[in-house]
Amino acid sequence: MDWHWARAALDWQLELGADEAIGERPVDRFAAEAEAQAARAADLPATPARAAPPPVAQETGPDPVVIARKAAEAASSLDELRHAMEAFEHCELKRGARQLVFSDGAARGRVMIVGEAPGRDEDRQGKPFVGRAGQLLDRMLGAVGLSRQDSVYITNVLPWRPPQNRDPKPDEIAMMKPFLSRHIALVDPDLLVIMGNISCDALLGRRGITRLRGNWAEAEGRPALPMFHPAYLLRQPRMKREAWADMLELSAKLKAIG
Repeated sequence: MDWHWARAALDWQLELGADEAIGERPVDRFAAEAEAQAARAADLPATPARAAPPPVAQETGPDPVVIARKAAEAASSLDELRHAMEAFEHCELKRGARQLVFSDGAARGRVMIVGEAPGRDEDRQGKPFVGRAGQLLDRMLGAVGLSRQDSVYITNVLPWRPPQNRDPKPDEIAMMKPFLSRHIALVDPDLLVIMGNISCDALLGRRGITRLRGNWAEAEGRPALPMFHPAYLLRQPRMKREAWADMLELSAKLKAIG
């Protein structure tokens, strides 16, 4: 198994909800450490104890999360929020991306979809969900009478493409979360659709999309429905049945709230 197969197998297990590696037998970490200490004591001559060096004071710069929160709160419109995000210089992803991917769709849509991060096509065009996954998303929305032109607004947790489409790091999610929260408040949708593990982590504080999907939760003060990411459905077509059930649930919820 080469690196790519191993990574694909690990991604598949994460999508299934696996969050812990378990060995065939329990490992006694205390015994292992005791054996290591005994081996070192037997092989090394005794040396006089030396006082530990004083701790080195580390210089800490401004907190990016605090800066992001202040910039987001100052934005009173979507245009101002976009400019604030473009001016934010504390996320390293910005330096490797072609452009900011802000949003697409109806700015006052009843449904707001929150994806994970832009891919190659999104980075080139500056809009979320425009590649194969976006085309599948449009067909899914159309099947229940929704569209990004009239009723759906789309954005991502991160506005810049991670290199090689890697998963976003926790600090990257944390510093962009204030912008996402303000984005949701400004659009003020009736409900949210949270697509993928990264989005669930950012908005619900949980992962395990296989367990979460199809179950209504609350995020940013409004109903939120976790769903499989369309990119995952392209890799696992057999899961489209569950995705269709989620779309029907979404349509029923919209009718229920009027």
